[in-house]
Amino acid sequence: MTALPVSGREWHLVARPHGWPEPTDAALREAPVTEPGEGRILVRNLYFSVDPYMRGRMNDAKSYAPPFELDKPMDGGAVGEVIASRAEGFAVGDHVVHGLGWREYAELPAEHATKVDAGPAPLSAYLGVLGMPGHTAYAGLFEVASFKAGDAVFVSGAAGAVGSQAGQFARIKGASRVIGSAGSDEKVKLLVEEYGFDAAFNYKNGPVGEQLKEAAPDGIDVYFDNVGGDHLEAAIASFNPHGRATLCGMIAQYNSTEPTPAPRNLALTVGKRLRLQGMLVRDHAALRPRFVEDVAGWLASGELKYHETVVEGIEKGFDAFLGLLRGENTGKMIVSLER
Repeated sequence: MTALPVSGREWHLVARPHGWPEPTDAALREAPVTEPGEGRILVRNLYFSVDPYMRGRMNDAKSYAPPFELDKPMDGGAVGEVIASRAEGFAVGDHVVHGLGWREYAELPAEHATKVDAGPAPLSAYLGVLGMPGHTAYAGLFEVASFKAGDAVFVSGAAGAVGSQAGQFARIKGASRVIGSAGSDEKVKLLVEEYGFDAAFNYKNGPVGEQLKEAAPDGIDVYFDNVGGDHLEAAIASFNPHGRATLCGMIAQYNSTEPTPAPRNLALTVGKRLRLQGMLVRDHAALRPRFVEDVAGWLASGELKYHETVVEGIEKGFDAFLGLLRGENTGKMIVSLER
């Protein structure tokens, strides 16, 4: 039996950010590695995920996910290799997805891990296109927004891990038009030329409402919201009657220190009979088998494309998170611990 490591590094939150997080708000610390207990496994993480929702967990505020505790390891999605097991059904060498990211080694109950196969896609894909972001896009579009063939769809944050999949899912399933917004001309080019969006615009190049009207002259039926703010206001203005919005994220206000004004045109929701619905992916667990089957097929056929931005080394983990908040990623932002 291979000797287990004595210790590993993990990221701790050491201060609660006020506004934009600073590098000094987190610290990389050494922690002992322990043998797994009965019914538990020890995993050497190969990749972990950094996601926008983690910014909210840095605040000491009640929300749908508990806040990170100070001076304790943060957590989030990770994929790794089992290096010790005292759980039936899990063997050394198995690859698993679990929720104890932000660290090199994770000891956890086997029931909190899911075995994954490196055959259909690279292991990192289980944190993105085949993981929580892809599942979020699938559930948000098909279940929450009640998408149907012929709908015109607008996606904000469309070059990110969730938005890029939501737009492509809509295209694959017969949208009449797919429009995306992103934060650079390079990302706009990617949306149209590689992901197959019908139109896209850089929200930094002019008022979002005007750019959306130009891209969707006949209006929109579905809006997949990852941004909030002026994007939500623009979508409300462009909605056709009985439009539906999935409110998935509002990254535009995650680092605000002052209250953010609501869209100024909410009154339009009455006459247009709009439906604006928030979503959490955990409410759609029953959809996961269908999601995995569909997405694996679309990947195999080449209909679905995805990008990852991979940052190498655990020591750069918090920098990767800060880069995500600044929009430096294309597709899923992932930290690689492979060596």
